[in-house]
Amino acid sequence: MPHNERVTALTQGEAVDVLVAAALRHAGSATADGADDLVARARRWGPDLEAGVRAVFEPAVADVLVARLAEIVVGGWVDRPQALRDRDRDRLLTPDWFQRPDAQGYVAYADRFAGTLEGVATHIDYLRELGTTYLHLMPLLRPRAGANDGGYAVADYRDVRSDLGTMADLEALASALHDSGIALTIDLVLNHVAREHPWAQAARRGEAHYRDYFLLFPDRTVPDEFERTLPEVFPDFAPGNFTWDDDVDGWVWTTFNDYQWDLNWANPDVVCEFADLTLFLANRGVDCLRLDAIAFLWKRMGTDSQNQPEVHGLTRALRAVARIAAPSLVFKAEAIVGPADVVKYLGVGDYAGHVSDLAYHNSLMVQIWSALATRDARLLVRALEKFPPKPTTTAWATYLRCHDDIGWAIDDTDAWQVGWNGPAHRAFLSEWYVGRAPGSFARGEEFQVNEATGDSRISGSAASLVGIEQALQVGDVPMLHRAVARLHCAYAMVYGFGGIPLLYMGDELALLNDATYLDEPEHAEDNRWMHRPRMPWDVAARRHDSSTLEGLVFAMVRHLGDVRRSLPSLHASVESVPVETTNPALVAVLRRHAAGDLVQLYNVSEDWQRCDPRVLGSLRDRELVEHLSGDVPRTEDWQLVLPPYAAVWLAAR
Repeated sequence: MPHNERVTALTQGEAVDVLVAAALRHAGSATADGADDLVARARRWGPDLEAGVRAVFEPAVADVLVARLAEIVVGGWVDRPQALRDRDRDRLLTPDWFQRPDAQGYVAYADRFAGTLEGVATHIDYLRELGTTYLHLMPLLRPRAGANDGGYAVADYRDVRSDLGTMADLEALASALHDSGIALTIDLVLNHVAREHPWAQAARRGEAHYRDYFLLFPDRTVPDEFERTLPEVFPDFAPGNFTWDDDVDGWVWTTFNDYQWDLNWANPDVVCEFADLTLFLANRGVDCLRLDAIAFLWKRMGTDSQNQPEVHGLTRALRAVARIAAPSLVFKAEAIVGPADVVKYLGVGDYAGHVSDLAYHNSLMVQIWSALATRDARLLVRALEKFPPKPTTTAWATYLRCHDDIGWAIDDTDAWQVGWNGPAHRAFLSEWYVGRAPGSFARGEEFQVNEATGDSRISGSAASLVGIEQALQVGDVPMLHRAVARLHCAYAMVYGFGGIPLLYMGDELALLNDATYLDEPEHAEDNRWMHRPRMPWDVAARRHDSSTLEGLVFAMVRHLGDVRRSLPSLHASVESVPVETTNPALVAVLRRHAAGDLVQLYNVSEDWQRCDPRVLGSLRDRELVEHLSGDVPRTEDWQLVLPPYAAVWLAAR
């Protein structure tokens, strides 16, 4: 790819002309059938590419960068296989494919799930049983040897981990998934590369071109100024944000670990590299790129160097590159930030609908766990009320657990508004979910205790955190039923919120914490591996036996997906609006849709609760149907009565 060529600078607005001209150059070639489509997409998204670049770079630099990206776009399109061009056409006709109620996700490490990429392909039927339409395989591009932050220290973006297979195996898996109606998501780590990546190796050899790919400093003067306002991501593993490197004879910006070198996104060459990589992976059959650590891309003195506005301009430009050359590809922002910031990754103002297509709803996850521990949903409701509407063309990725730890992102103001102290509540949640608080049902472990702030995060599987592990340990059957009901209530909120619900591998079988990670030297120091077990296929074989725990939970999760698919009101273009109740143990959510309103009620406690029927709004005087159980809540003294851990989806019959 000629992404390092210097192209004649353009004036404003000429990017589309360059793209069109480049497409037309291929009109007489074997790719002529798609040239008209490319031209049309260049006219549609060329202005987005240009606007994103000009929002970040000064005019002279932007002119050249736009022209370079135009060449990368056309090169990526020329290389795109015909089967994927056909998929592009289908996706353009159904642009809401990831927003529909039948969209359901499954998240797993390929090796923990099935050993290899070929192994994953042999279990596609299992994924289809769960209703999966979106599979996220955790980091699978070739990482550095040894410690690699779970695969997020990438040494080669164009190669697959050798133990998983080859890039050809990835292409074959993507094709098999597509034939089964499943889209493939993989991680694209944007903020940093491994110290062993070829770019970093060249920088260590002293090559000036590649030294400028990174943030290098001859002494501590500038790093110390930055450190005044920078937080620490891993205070235990990697304190500080800079690492001395003898080879470069300087300090390297290393936000996450000393072997992960932050990239200099103010360098247009870095932008071009990632535009090229985006299309390379799209042309292997990848449908969605999870943009890892996207919030950290732009560094600014005097700030925490997160969520800077340039990040959104860069994302807009990269998305336009993909929309023109490979329009079936979508972006998912891994931005674990506050409500006011996370919505910006889906787009607000001029960026609305022009940046990422999906973003994680981290706040919903945190607040579900908070509500279950306190039996009080007021903080959950308060936090959700703060979210502005997202663009109607985007969707949340909702989840109860993921590969990572749970960080207690509790806003102090939100806590104060419900009469709680923010730091004290975060401390309580940590105590609760490690099982130290009186009455706790949870069995987790602390991760990354911050001695300066007192904050800590939590590791643990969903089943262990909701109380299933405790109930099995003591042999208490009623306790076990309560824990399973707790898990159902939590996942019903995830599946009912709208967007793509993400089921983390093993939750469908109620897998417990796995202590065998301690026997693996490369994992033993990181207790997050306790909730990253290997798939026990002998246990999964019992999933159809309703007399077993795994059979009960598997059927429960399948049922949530089956019901979800039947409800137009769960289309992601519709917002979930929290409704105030007079009972703090209850969550009420309204989804207004032209096909009919849906009201969801959740009891986050183990006690029977009553609810004012006015929360039903327009459904109050209608004949109702309850979609999850079929049982409309009964009334007593003009109040709705909800059993422990009830999850109720109500609509007019």
